[in-house]
Amino acid sequence: MQRVELDDCCIDGSQRFSVAEAPTSAHVDKDIRAEVEAATEANTQLMADLQDKLYAEGREGVVVLIQAMDAAGKDSTVKHVMSGVNPQGVEVTSFKQPSSLELSHDYLWRAVLALPERGRIGIFNRSYYEDVLIVRVHELQKGYRMPKRCVDMGKDEFFARRYKQIANFEEYLWENGYRVIKIFLNESLEEQKKRFLDRIENPAKNWKFSAADLKERALWPVYMDAYEKAINATATKHAPWYAIPADQKWYARWLVSEAIVKTLQEIDPRYPELSDKQKVDLLECTRQLLGKP
Repeated sequence: MQRVELDDCCIDGSQRFSVAEAPTSAHVDKDIRAEVEAATEANTQLMADLQDKLYAEGREGVVVLIQAMDAAGKDSTVKHVMSGVNPQGVEVTSFKQPSSLELSHDYLWRAVLALPERGRIGIFNRSYYEDVLIVRVHELQKGYRMPKRCVDMGKDEFFARRYKQIANFEEYLWENGYRVIKIFLNESLEEQKKRFLDRIENPAKNWKFSAADLKERALWPVYMDAYEKAINATATKHAPWYAIPADQKWYARWLVSEAIVKTLQEIDPRYPELSDKQKVDLLECTRQLLGKP
């Protein structure tokens, strides 16, 4: 089988995405694991260099949002892929169940609060897409305290509005100096089962498992439909989705690192160039430090 490359995972709206047809595993031989992990490490080093320039230049910001079903490897992906990047230039936000304060605002409010400054990278562990995923699956919009004009409509119309709002929000970010990288860690139902059993059997991982996870697992087909709809409605050239096969974590991490490096290289950040006057001032500072007349 041909090796899965980043371009194979990219969804930019030019053609329809099908969850059923998207691979959950790269099906690559474990013999190349060391090679792939070395490539991931090389990307991490390259990412660190590019991120340093991004921070110094301060012209563009990057948002990497990661969506997935439970046990797909969101936390470990963040940990491994961003391990070599200067923490000063990276902000990680985990989007959990919204608080009463967050629910009293529009659903994009907390995402705006979490946006990094230009020059930084923001990692969203889950994101505003939860509002068209879990909300759609459980039809939580029916309990919203909002005017009838906002909620008194069919399910498809309500979420079509949200898809449009999200696409407009991401276009707004693009036009204001931000790049959005959207990662869907696409794990299989069988792999999730293995990882759940591991969490139950391994005392060090017990805290990661909840009986509620099984209730969500029972809704797998409904979630997959929600993901497919959301991805197709919001994938664009300037804010593409990457459906990353996630059953082999080590390979998924390499693909995610490829997506981030690709975006940073497209930005092509540079250290700020000094003006002639600034260069003269530096020479004067050097002279004073060295005690020269």
